[in-house]
Amino acid sequence: MSRIKQVRARLLTLDPFPVWLFIGFMLFWLWLAISPHYRSDWLLENILVFVAVPVLGWMWYQGGVSPLAWLSIFLFLAFHEIGAHYTYSEVPYDQWLKTLFGFSLDHWFGFERNQYDRWVHFLYGLLLFPLMKDLTKGLFLYETVLWRLLPILMILSHSAFYEIVEWLAVVLFPGELGESYLGAQGDIWDAQKDMTLALLGAFIASALSMSLRYLVAKINLSTNK
Repeated sequence: MSRIKQVRARLLTLDPFPVWLFIGFMLFWLWLAISPHYRSDWLLENILVFVAVPVLGWMWYQGGVSPLAWLSIFLFLAFHEIGAHYTYSEVPYDQWLKTLFGFSLDHWFGFERNQYDRWVHFLYGLLLFPLMKDLTKGLFLYETVLWRLLPILMILSHSAFYEIVEWLAVVLFPGELGESYLGAQGDIWDAQKDMTLALLGAFIASALSMSLRYLVAKINLSTNK
């Protein structure tokens, strides 16, 4: 069998769910790409997407990633694209909440800066945990403490690496473009807070994963009695 035929045969055995998610994401991406508020910042923010999509496609072809992880990736990238469209520091989430529910989140918590970037950093830890867990399980076939520890460490290391990328963007693109990509909004502890929120999201995802597994095991035990 030729290599092309092998690839075709492999594709026919793969889960179509990630493909439908990809199609949905591309439609969402195209919609937000039509007229972003700042095209230069949009391009910088989408470097993440341009790099991630081929890598995710390779992961899908290789297999081993759960439907939950694919759905979580889709949600994270969707939130990221909203930030890229408006620029993170100008996403009008508070105005949306006022329109839909009649209250101001910023006023309620006393926020003095736009918090959308904080939200997405938290989601990185929360929503990327399933993928990191699947990758870890692929490396270690038998359950060990690394199944819980490595995904959290991977998320923290990625978050730290992204903060370095933001710093380099300011160095390479001085002025308004670099500042808008950095999104610190005058907070000298911005990088530390972002990493902390990603770590918090990963801890919460890990706790939810363990709780769900315990609940399923308890239900199975009760059923088998």
